[in-house]
This record gives sequence, structure tokens and C-alpha cells, in this order.
Amino acid sequence: MKLLPSGKDEYLRILQRWGIIIGLLGFLIWFMVSMPGQTYTGRLNQLSDEEIILRDNFKSHVCMLAEKIGPRSVSSLNQLNASVNYIKEQFTTFGYTVTEQRFQARDIEVCNIIAEIRPVNAPEEIIVVGAHYDSVAGMPGANDNASGVAALLELARMMKKSPPPRKRIRFVAFVNEEPPFFLTEKMGSFVHAREARDNGEKITAMYALETVGYYSDAEKSQHYPPVFSLFYPDKGNFIGFIGNLRSRHLVRQSINTFRKTTSFPSEGVATFGWIPGIFWSDHWSFWKHGYPAIMITDTAPFRYQFYHTDKDTPDKLDYERMARVVNGLFPVIRKAAE
Repeated sequence: MKLLPSGKDEYLRILQRWGIIIGLLGFLIWFMVSMPGQTYTGRLNQLSDEEIILRDNFKSHVCMLAEKIGPRSVSSLNQLNASVNYIKEQFTTFGYTVTEQRFQARDIEVCNIIAEIRPVNAPEEIIVVGAHYDSVAGMPGANDNASGVAALLELARMMKKSPPPRKRIRFVAFVNEEPPFFLTEKMGSFVHAREARDNGEKITAMYALETVGYYSDAEKSQHYPPVFSLFYPDKGNFIGFIGNLRSRHLVRQSINTFRKTTSFPSEGVATFGWIPGIFWSDHWSFWKHGYPAIMITDTAPFRYQFYHTDKDTPDKLDYERMARVVNGLFPVIRKAAE
């Protein structure tokens, strides 16, 4: 068996092959992790008046959902329905007409909650902003995902009081993101994306707001799937923009707008959708139906030690940083709706 090259020419051919392989691998990594603009690294500014309102509203929403209502799943149906009523009430207060998308899951009727801005003479394109309102069975779910619902509600409030966008913006609170429905056809987001595809709706961007409330400046507070730690910081003080390769343009457009308008750390990736953590939310459902979709997240279990535990309570969240993040997401959504 030949273990070594027999001559100089063969040795050079082997080097050339490995050079091509390494070059292609380097290009692929650059293609996935390279993002426009620069992440913010300075001191955080004093909260603006709008961010103070956001901070206080976030705490109110999260405490209502995770503390006063509590666990929200089909195994605690009264609480799940109480959260539906709360979300509908908030949308209505903001001036929206609210609709429900009802369906059966394990012989239980559940629903997605929908509020939409539909400008006069709007084109067919639709922007979807979504967050799941259920929690893991028996868990309070403050960060996962009362924080995402709070962000959804406040973005809807801000959008309603601003000039109408060009495209339709649909805000959806999804049911059944958590087990036992996770990655099944009974996820609320899967039901919504499938119906949108069946109806021929042209969704040009979907944003999944997933666990957006926990931040840390401590070294080694941030973890990643294998290899990614070589390219990203070890401090969990940033907001993440995460998509698959088909959603790369949306990831880059979104983080570029965020970095241009917001003084807050941000990181982005557009990579293979099968990597652990990359597909773990409602954006997966939209990928399955051919729509561009990204997750906006604090990275959940890669940072937050209380993920899916009974210690995921409102006191763990950083409402000031949540306010900065969501205030920065507002121009991101506006840009997508132009």
C-alpha cells in the first residue's frame, strides 16, 4: 500500500487538491458568517424616551404571561386560553382588528392570533412577524417565549402609530411551538405557513422572535454549535440574526439595517438549516414552505442556563437591553416592508 507520494509531480498534485479544498472551505465559511457593517462595541447609550416606554411595557407583558398566567400549553388549557385573551386584548387596544386561525391538535382546539396592517393599494407582498406564546408544559416561560411575545406586541404598537408601510405587515402569535408539537405539522407556525402557501400568498420575509431577553457581559457566557465559536464572541451580550442559506439575503439586509440604526451588539449567520440551534423556532415552518425566514434571538440554550426550566422567570430578564433591541428591530421591519 502506497502511503507517500512517489515523486515531486504527485506531491504537487496532492498539494493543489488540498489547496482547492481548503480554499473552497474558507469561501463557504466566509459566505456563511460574513455580515455587512460592524457590530457595536461601545458603551450603551442612555435609554431614549421610547426605550423607557418599551422597557416598562416589556416587564408588564412578561410578568403577565409568565407570572400571573403561568405555564401556557395544551396541558394547562385555561392558562393557554388566558394568554390568548391577553394578546388579543393588547392588539385590540393598539387599534387592530384581530382574527384567530383555529385548528385541532390532539383533539384540542387551539389558535394562532393574527393582527395585520394592510395599507390601501398595498402590493401582494407580506411581511410576517411572529412569536410563539406557548411555553414548555409546566414551565413559566419568561424568556422562552414571553419575551418574544412582548417584542411582538410592542413592534405592533409602534408600527400602528407610525406612517403606513408600503407592504402588508402581519403580526402573528403562534401556538404549539414547544414539544410535543415541535417540528410537526401541528405547530401553529406550520399551520400558518402551509395555509399561506396553499393560498398563494407572497411572503417576502418572516421574522421569528425567539427568546430575546437575556444578556451577559461575562466572558465565556456564550456558547455555540461546534466550530462556530471560532468566529463569534464568547460574551453573550448581542442579539443574533439567524437564517438558512436560502434566507441569506434577508439575514444580511436585516442586520445591516440594525447596525446602521442601532447602537447595540449584533451577530449574524446564514448557514445550513440542519445545524442544531439554527432551526429551533417558528422560522423552520416557513423554510419548509419555501419562504425566506430568520430567527432573531439571544440564542436561548447557548446562553441562557434557565432555558426550559422552572427558573425561567421574569426576574432573569434584562428589560433595558430588550428595549434597545426591539427599538432597533423597528427600522428593520420598516425596511423590509418598503
